[in-house]
Amino acid sequence: MTTLNGRSALITGGGSGIGLAAAARLAADGCNVTICGRTESKLVEAVAQIAGGAADGAEVGYVVADVTAEDDVIRAVAAAVEQGGGLDIAFACAGGSQHLGPLVAAELDAVRATIELNYIGTFLTIKHAARPMLTQGGGSIIGMSSHAGADSFRSLGVYGSAKAGLDMLCRVAADELGSRGIRVNSVQPGIVATELMDPITAGSRLLDDYLPQIPMGRVGQPEEVAELVRFLAGPESSWITGQCIAVDGGQNLRRGADYGVMAAELFGGDPLDTLD
Repeated sequence: MTTLNGRSALITGGGSGIGLAAAARLAADGCNVTICGRTESKLVEAVAQIAGGAADGAEVGYVVADVTAEDDVIRAVAAAVEQGGGLDIAFACAGGSQHLGPLVAAELDAVRATIELNYIGTFLTIKHAARPMLTQGGGSIIGMSSHAGADSFRSLGVYGSAKAGLDMLCRVAADELGSRGIRVNSVQPGIVATELMDPITAGSRLLDDYLPQIPMGRVGQPEEVAELVRFLAGPESSWITGQCIAVDGGQNLRRGADYGVMAAELFGGDPLDTLD
């Protein structure tokens, strides 16, 4: 791959997990990187880690921001533009789920929060990251989706639905922005060994359900997803846009995991039995 010297990137959710791994990967190739998230202490630690492996001359900074708040996203984009002298790459990595269980047992506030974080957060990142890219004549935007957005994962339906919407959001943005040199793609990781997923990947009944559905027989590492992000961010993928690319050890060839196992533990039995 070529270097990313002189390029500028914004990574939301960059304080941990896949976002942190992607930020480190881009900075190691010479990219100026700005990460954002809601917890300043995590961002400070992440910047120190990223800077330790960054190429000479690559600048690393952070901005505290909530991707569901439009003013925060505007401020985060402005910080990345100021640090890097423009914006070439945006990785909308912030995400997560506030709900676990069957759809009919879901609390509305948890549904809204999950959609806000995954779909609205990505929408706002695309909306405002694209503007400096339009001015400078191009760029690459990458959305963080999930295998759960492509196949049914029982008891993870709110999250999966938000990710499915995110994939379509990225496809439409790619169609609308392609003539202006802006590429938009999304990545669909399977189960990855991050801090958030440690209760599962360290060994659990849910992991036992996952592994037979993964042809490569193991969970992924954040750095493996970061390599795909790096490819989509750089000129090597200059004719790729509007794609939702799985990086999941082949699990997309089989079925999604059954999070009903975790839901049953949380509810003390079948959640459907608790409904009035």
